[in-house]
Amino acid sequence: MANIKSAKKRVKVNQKKAANNKSRNSALKTAIKKANLAIEENADNKEEAVKAAIKKIDQAASHNLIHKNCASRKKSNLASKLNKEA
Repeated sequence: MANIKSAKKRVKVNQKKAANNKSRNSALKTAIKKANLAIEENADNKEEAVKAAIKKIDQAASHNLIHKNCASRKKSNLASKLNKEA
C-alpha cells in the first residue's frame, strides 16, 4: 500500500473509476446483446432495443470507454442488421 497521501488518493480514485467503467461496459454489452437478440427474433420492440443500444454506445464513447470510430462501427452494424431484417 502507498505511503504518500496523494498516492493513497490515486488508489481510491482509480478503484472508483474502474468500478464505473466496468458497470458502463457491462451495460453497453447487455444493450447490444438485447438489440441483436430482438433483431434475430424479429421482436416487436426491435427498433426500440436498437435505439437504446445506440444511446448506450454514444454514452460509452462520450465517457471515453470506447473509441469514437468503434462506436460508429457498432452503431453501423446494428443499423445494417436492423435494415436487413426489415
